[in-house]
Amino acid sequence: MKNIASYLKIGLLSGALLLTSGCELDIPNPNAASDIEVLNSREGIIALSVGMRQFYSTSGLEAALLYPGVTGREMKGVATFTNVLELEAGGTSLPTFNGNILGLWARMQRTMLMSEQTLENAPKIQTLTGGTLSGVMAHAHLFNAIALANLANAFEQANVETSRTDKVTFRPRAEVLAEAIFHLNQGIALIEATPISQEFVTQVTGTAFDLRNTLYAYNARYNLYAGNYEAAIANANKVDLSKKSEFVYSTLSPNPIYNTIFILAYFRPRDKFGLPDALFEAADMRYPFYMTDPSADVAGDLVKTLAGFFNTQTASIPVYLPDEMKLIKAEAILRSNGSLDEALALINQVRTQTAGDPFGVHAGLPAYTGPVTREALLLEVYKQRSAEMYLSGQKWEDSRRFGRPGPPSNTTERNRNFYPYPDQERRNNPNTPNDPAI
Repeated sequence: MKNIASYLKIGLLSGALLLTSGCELDIPNPNAASDIEVLNSREGIIALSVGMRQFYSTSGLEAALLYPGVTGREMKGVATFTNVLELEAGGTSLPTFNGNILGLWARMQRTMLMSEQTLENAPKIQTLTGGTLSGVMAHAHLFNAIALANLANAFEQANVETSRTDKVTFRPRAEVLAEAIFHLNQGIALIEATPISQEFVTQVTGTAFDLRNTLYAYNARYNLYAGNYEAAIANANKVDLSKKSEFVYSTLSPNPIYNTIFILAYFRPRDKFGLPDALFEAADMRYPFYMTDPSADVAGDLVKTLAGFFNTQTASIPVYLPDEMKLIKAEAILRSNGSLDEALALINQVRTQTAGDPFGVHAGLPAYTGPVTREALLLEVYKQRSAEMYLSGQKWEDSRRFGRPGPPSNTTERNRNFYPYPDQERRNNPNTPNDPAI
């Protein structure tokens, strides 16, 4: 990317802001470029676009994958730090002042703010036109949607926009998801009407991040969450499964999961993807792909060493995995009373795959031989999602959507249903809802 250092310096202006009160994120930094310089210039908006993705792919992604991963029992908190112990305990032992909860909330707010600033100001810049403008706008819509969906995953209610003047209001998570889908639809409409330019690819995303396919993939994902099954299938069908979309890292901007797992040693992966024994198949080739070394007992839980996309400083992390689209379609078909045979065929495409996945994630299992009923096939989809998309930030949401055992009576597959709201938000925003019981 051209002039990446200066782009990041300016683009991270908004990313460096801290959550202070009521989602008001505007803290002056005397050493940074001013908002006027960043938001009213072509170079500034391009830099902000680069910085937004850079911030999310590091700080945002760490919170979106690891913290729900612990709550959804994919990961185990093994450090003795209070925040980690509270997250691992879950239930009523997870206090409203937990730093991980605040971190997740704050990082999504920052991502939303950078997106909003881009969407508001990019169209005003006369020299930003054509496929560069449509790319910048669609890119901002995408990350706004991602932040919103991560909030909906973790909290019963959330804001759908930030504010630097008034205290934000909260909406039920169904409305937050609907707003995320709206942003994705807006982004798709922009680049379908005006395809992204080579300049946008060169200066903003690079070749590793596929904006068009990512927009469709996330639209399929969030429509599935929202119960919009026809839309989920339609969007999944538009994803080119031969293409990759990745968050790319370097020694200067390291893989955030690697850093937290191998350097800080806060968490370790639970054995067998955190699945109960009855849902785990030892012959699954995704098991040694994501986890290595013999299982070790840590406080009564078997844990492994993390592998896959997370065990080197410079390993890229997929923005999504192609086989997720097959499982989205299978689930949507089953939940909309579609063809059991069609759903089974999609499941078997994932189960029996031994080659051809762009990321090298292959199950290598025999074809499904269980009952061909809607209930049994949905359980198989859950099992395949747990293995295929391990540590993708979806297991906690899947656990609720598939009606898996949950608290307060059972905490083996999730130890909270939703997080309480951060104390810092409640102290400064009278609109903050009551916390969920568990």
